[in-house]
Amino acid sequence: MDLSIIVPLYNEEESLGELFGWIEHVMKEHGFSYEVIFVNDGSTDRSWEIIEQLSTRHPEVKGIKFRRNYGKSPALFCGFERAQGDVVVTMDADLQDSPDEIPELRRMIVEDGYDLVSGYKMNRRQGDPLSKTIPTKLFNATARFVSGIHNLHDFNCGLKAYRRDVVKNIEVYGEMHRYIPYLAKSAGFTRIGEKPVHHQARKFGKSKFMGWNRFVNGYLDLLSLWFLDSFGLKPMHVFGFIGTLMFMFGFIAALVVGGNKIYCLAQGIPARLVTDNPYFYIALTMMILGTQLFVAGFLGELISRNSTERNKYQIEREI
Repeated sequence: MDLSIIVPLYNEEESLGELFGWIEHVMKEHGFSYEVIFVNDGSTDRSWEIIEQLSTRHPEVKGIKFRRNYGKSPALFCGFERAQGDVVVTMDADLQDSPDEIPELRRMIVEDGYDLVSGYKMNRRQGDPLSKTIPTKLFNATARFVSGIHNLHDFNCGLKAYRRDVVKNIEVYGEMHRYIPYLAKSAGFTRIGEKPVHHQARKFGKSKFMGWNRFVNGYLDLLSLWFLDSFGLKPMHVFGFIGTLMFMFGFIAALVVGGNKIYCLAQGIPARLVTDNPYFYIALTMMILGTQLFVAGFLGELISRNSTERNKYQIEREI
C-alpha cells in the first residue's frame, strides 16, 4: 500500500464527507493505493455515523471510535498502530490541511530519502489573534532550541508525512503529538525535512486549540520530553547525582559544625549547643533531601522498566 492517511477528529461532522471526497480525488489522480483511517476521539456529534456511511461505500475508509475524548496524541498512536502504508500521512479533519499537498510529501519521503517531512503553514491569515500567534512563535522557537531541529518552523502543523518505520518505532502519548519530530530524532530518524503547505481558512465550526494554555502545556510537555530523552532510561543518573551531591555537602557541613564544637571544647572555649547552630539544620536538611532524591532516582528506575499501560485506551468500535 502506498499511503496510509490518518485523520484524528473531534466533532467534525460537517467536514468529513468533503474531506474524504477531496482525498479520494487526489489519490485517483495519482494512482495511489491508500487507506484513510479516521480516529473519532470521543465526538458527541454525528461524526461516527458519517464515518460508518463512508466505510460502507468506500473500502479504503477505516475507523476507530474512542469511548471518550482522550486527545490528539492517543488518536495518532492508535492510527499509527494500524497503518499499513509505506508512507504515513497525518492531517487534521477541519479542511485546513490540503490533500493536494500529499503527493509532494510522499515524493520527499520516497525519492528524497527523508524519514519525516513536516508541513509549514506559511500563509496563515493575518487576522489570527495575538493569543494564538504569540504563543505559537514562542513555542516553535523553544522547541527548535531544545530539540536541536533548527530547520523546522512549525512543529505543531498537523500535516506531516512519515516513512512507515518511523511511526512503528515511536510512542506518542499524553500531549506529545507536538513533538513527533523530536521523538523521531530521539529514535534515530534524523532525516527530517519541511515543506511549505497551503493553509485553508476553517470552513466549519471553530478551532479547538487556541490560547495561552496551549503554550503553557506545550512548554511543560517539552520539558518532560527533554528530561525523558536525556534521563528517561536512566533517571538515577540525574536524581542520584544531585542527591549524592546534596548529601555530601550536608554531611561535610555537619562534620564542620561538629568539628568546631569539639575544637572549642578541647581549647576550653565556650561554645553554644550544636542544636542552636542554624548551620546544623541546613546540613541536616541537605542530607535528608539528598537521600530523598537518591531514593526518587531509584524508584524512577523501577517505574521506567515497568510502565506498560500508558497507551491503553478504551476503543468502543472499529471498522
